[in-house]
Amino acid sequence: MIPRDRITLGILAGGQGRRLGGVDKAFVIYRGRPLIERCLQACGDGFAERLVSHPGDVRFGSPQIRAIPDFRSGRLGPLSGLESLLRACRSDWLLSLPVDLRAIPDGFVDTLCRQANDQGTVVRDADGLQPLCGLWRVTQALPVISARLDRGALAAQGLLDDLILPVHDISPLRLGNLNTPDDFLDSDA
Repeated sequence: MIPRDRITLGILAGGQGRRLGGVDKAFVIYRGRPLIERCLQACGDGFAERLVSHPGDVRFGSPQIRAIPDFRSGRLGPLSGLESLLRACRSDWLLSLPVDLRAIPDGFVDTLCRQANDQGTVVRDADGLQPLCGLWRVTQALPVISARLDRGALAAQGLLDDLILPVHDISPLRLGNLNTPDDFLDSDA
Protein backbone atom coordinates (compact mmCIF):
# COMPACT_ATOMS: atom_id res chain seq x y z
CA MET A 1 0.00 0.00 0.00
CA ILE A 2 1.27 3.44 -0.90
CA PRO A 3 1.32 5.64 2.22
CA ARG A 4 -0.66 8.88 2.01
CA ASP A 5 2.33 10.97 3.02
CA ARG A 6 3.96 9.95 -0.29
CA ILE A 7 0.92 11.10 -2.28
CA THR A 8 -0.15 14.58 -3.37
CA LEU A 9 -3.89 15.08 -3.69
CA GLY A 10 -4.72 16.90 -6.93
CA ILE A 11 -8.23 18.17 -7.58
CA LEU A 12 -9.20 19.09 -11.13
CA ALA A 13 -11.28 22.26 -10.86
CA GLY A 14 -10.20 24.45 -13.76
CA GLY A 15 -13.15 23.91 -16.07
CA GLN A 16 -15.22 26.70 -17.54
CA GLY A 17 -18.54 25.48 -16.11
CA ARG A 18 -20.32 26.33 -19.37
CA ARG A 19 -23.27 24.03 -18.68
CA LEU A 20 -23.71 25.82 -15.35
CA GLY A 21 -23.72 29.28 -16.87
CA GLY A 22 -19.98 29.87 -16.54
CA VAL A 23 -19.80 29.62 -12.74
CA ASP A 24 -16.71 28.34 -10.96
CA LYS A 25 -17.68 24.76 -10.11
CA ALA A 26 -15.26 24.52 -7.22
CA PHE A 27 -17.43 26.89 -5.20
CA VAL A 28 -20.88 25.71 -6.28
CA ILE A 29 -22.86 24.51 -3.26
CA TYR A 30 -24.02 20.89 -3.30
CA ARG A 31 -25.57 19.21 -0.27
CA GLY A 32 -24.78 22.25 1.84
CA ARG A 33 -21.09 22.72 1.00
CA PRO A 34 -18.90 23.94 -1.87
CA LEU A 35 -17.78 21.12 -4.17
CA ILE A 36 -14.11 21.73 -3.37
CA GLU A 37 -14.79 21.37 0.36
CA ARG A 38 -16.78 18.16 -0.17
CA CYS A 39 -13.96 16.67 -2.23
CA LEU A 40 -11.26 17.61 0.28
CA GLN A 41 -13.26 16.24 3.20
CA ALA A 42 -14.09 12.97 1.42
CA CYS A 43 -10.40 12.37 0.71
CA GLY A 44 -9.28 13.08 4.26
CA ASP A 45 -5.91 14.21 5.57
CA GLY A 46 -2.34 12.95 5.63
CA PHE A 47 -1.30 13.80 2.06
CA ALA A 48 2.14 15.21 1.27
CA GLU A 49 0.37 18.22 -0.23
CA ARG A 50 -3.02 19.23 -1.64
CA LEU A 51 -3.23 20.95 -5.03
CA VAL A 52 -6.09 22.23 -7.13
CA SER A 53 -5.86 22.72 -10.88
CA HIS A 54 -7.43 26.14 -11.13
CA PRO A 55 -6.54 29.44 -12.81
CA GLY A 56 -6.15 31.02 -9.38
CA ASP A 57 -8.56 32.45 -6.86
CA VAL A 58 -8.00 34.21 -3.56
CA ARG A 59 -10.31 31.64 -1.95
CA PHE A 60 -7.52 29.07 -2.44
CA GLY A 61 -4.97 31.29 -0.71
CA SER A 62 -4.35 29.07 2.28
CA PRO A 63 -1.61 26.76 3.47
CA GLN A 64 -4.03 23.82 3.16
CA ILE A 65 -4.27 23.92 -0.65
CA ARG A 66 -2.18 25.34 -3.47
CA ALA A 67 -3.79 26.55 -6.73
CA ILE A 68 -1.99 25.45 -9.89
CA PRO A 69 -2.78 27.26 -13.17
CA ASP A 70 -2.62 25.33 -16.44
CA PHE A 71 0.93 24.95 -17.73
CA ARG A 72 -0.27 25.28 -21.34
CA SER A 73 -2.08 28.28 -22.75
CA GLY A 74 -5.59 27.92 -24.08
CA ARG A 75 -8.47 25.85 -22.78
CA LEU A 76 -7.25 22.32 -23.47
CA GLY A 77 -9.47 20.49 -21.02
CA PRO A 78 -8.95 18.28 -17.99
CA LEU A 79 -5.98 16.36 -19.39
CA SER A 80 -4.08 19.65 -19.45
CA GLY A 81 -5.11 20.23 -15.83
CA LEU A 82 -3.82 16.77 -14.93
CA GLU A 83 -0.52 17.54 -16.65
CA SER A 84 -0.24 20.78 -14.65
CA LEU A 85 -0.89 18.95 -11.38
CA LEU A 86 1.74 16.33 -12.25
CA ARG A 87 4.27 19.07 -13.07
CA ALA A 88 3.61 20.81 -9.74
CA CYS A 89 3.68 17.60 -7.72
CA ARG A 90 6.61 17.37 -5.29
CA SER A 91 5.93 13.79 -4.24
CA ASP A 92 6.31 10.53 -6.19
CA TRP A 93 2.55 10.02 -6.50
CA LEU A 94 -0.47 12.11 -7.48
CA LEU A 95 -4.05 11.16 -6.67
CA SER A 96 -6.32 13.03 -9.09
CA LEU A 97 -10.06 13.61 -8.77
CA PRO A 98 -12.45 15.95 -10.56
CA VAL A 99 -14.05 18.48 -8.21
CA ASP A 100 -17.50 17.77 -9.64
CA LEU A 101 -17.90 14.17 -8.47
CA ARG A 102 -21.35 13.51 -7.06
CA ALA A 103 -20.08 10.86 -4.64
CA ILE A 104 -16.74 9.64 -3.32
CA PRO A 105 -17.22 6.31 -1.52
CA ASP A 106 -15.95 5.80 2.02
CA GLY A 107 -12.47 4.31 1.99
CA PHE A 108 -12.00 5.26 -1.68
CA VAL A 109 -8.50 6.73 -1.29
CA ASP A 110 -7.19 3.84 0.82
CA THR A 111 -8.59 1.32 -1.66
CA LEU A 112 -6.78 3.03 -4.54
CA CYS A 113 -3.56 3.06 -2.51
CA ARG A 114 -3.89 -0.71 -2.04
CA GLN A 115 -4.86 -1.43 -5.68
CA ALA A 116 -2.08 0.53 -7.37
CA ASN A 117 0.82 -1.17 -9.07
CA ASP A 118 4.21 0.52 -9.48
CA GLN A 119 2.68 2.97 -12.01
CA GLY A 120 -0.67 3.58 -10.30
CA THR A 121 -4.31 2.76 -11.01
CA VAL A 122 -7.45 4.31 -12.49
CA VAL A 123 -11.12 3.84 -11.64
CA ARG A 124 -14.04 2.24 -13.43
CA ASP A 125 -17.53 2.78 -12.04
CA ALA A 126 -21.01 1.77 -13.21
CA ASP A 127 -20.73 4.35 -16.03
CA GLY A 128 -17.38 3.04 -17.30
CA LEU A 129 -13.77 4.12 -17.13
CA GLN A 130 -13.11 7.32 -15.14
CA PRO A 131 -9.59 8.20 -16.32
CA LEU A 132 -9.40 11.43 -14.32
CA CYS A 133 -9.87 9.47 -11.07
CA GLY A 134 -6.54 7.84 -10.58
CA LEU A 135 -3.36 7.36 -8.66
CA TRP A 136 -0.37 8.22 -10.84
CA ARG A 137 3.37 7.68 -10.45
CA VAL A 138 4.51 11.12 -11.52
CA THR A 139 7.64 10.03 -13.41
CA GLN A 140 5.61 7.53 -15.46
CA ALA A 141 2.45 9.53 -16.15
CA LEU A 142 3.83 13.02 -16.84
CA PRO A 143 5.82 12.23 -20.01
CA VAL A 144 2.95 10.18 -21.45
CA ILE A 145 0.33 12.85 -20.78
CA SER A 146 2.61 15.63 -22.06
CA ALA A 147 3.27 13.67 -25.27
CA ARG A 148 -0.48 13.15 -25.79
CA LEU A 149 -1.13 16.86 -25.40
CA ASP A 150 1.82 17.73 -27.68
CA ARG A 151 0.22 15.72 -30.48
CA GLY A 152 -3.24 17.20 -29.86
CA ALA A 153 -4.76 14.14 -28.18
CA LEU A 154 -6.90 15.97 -25.62
CA ALA A 155 -9.41 13.27 -24.68
CA ALA A 156 -8.86 11.79 -21.24
CA GLN A 157 -10.67 8.61 -22.32
CA GLY A 158 -7.76 7.70 -24.61
CA LEU A 159 -5.14 8.02 -21.89
CA LEU A 160 -4.94 4.29 -21.21
CA ASP A 161 -4.08 3.70 -24.86
CA ASP A 162 -0.63 5.03 -23.98
CA LEU A 163 -0.29 4.26 -20.27
CA ILE A 164 -0.81 0.75 -18.91
CA LEU A 165 -2.45 0.84 -15.48
CA PRO A 166 -4.62 -1.57 -13.55
CA VAL A 167 -8.26 -0.55 -13.43
CA HIS A 168 -9.96 -0.53 -10.05
CA ASP A 169 -13.61 -1.44 -10.68
CA ILE A 170 -16.01 -0.01 -8.10
CA SER A 171 -19.16 -1.09 -9.99
CA PRO A 172 -22.04 -1.03 -9.24
CA LEU A 173 -21.11 2.25 -7.52
CA ARG A 174 -21.36 5.40 -9.60
CA LEU A 175 -19.19 8.45 -8.92
CA GLY A 176 -21.29 10.68 -11.19
CA ASN A 177 -20.52 14.18 -12.38
CA LEU A 178 -22.27 17.43 -11.56
CA ASN A 179 -22.26 19.25 -14.89
CA THR A 180 -25.73 20.76 -15.36
CA PRO A 181 -28.27 22.41 -13.05
CA ASP A 182 -30.38 19.24 -13.21
CA ASP A 183 -27.45 17.19 -11.87
CA PHE A 184 -27.67 19.17 -8.64
CA LEU A 185 -31.33 18.22 -8.12
CA ASP A 186 -31.58 15.09 -6.03
CA SER A 187 -33.35 13.93 -2.91
CA ASP A 188 -30.24 14.46 -0.76
CA ALA A 189 -29.52 18.04 -1.84
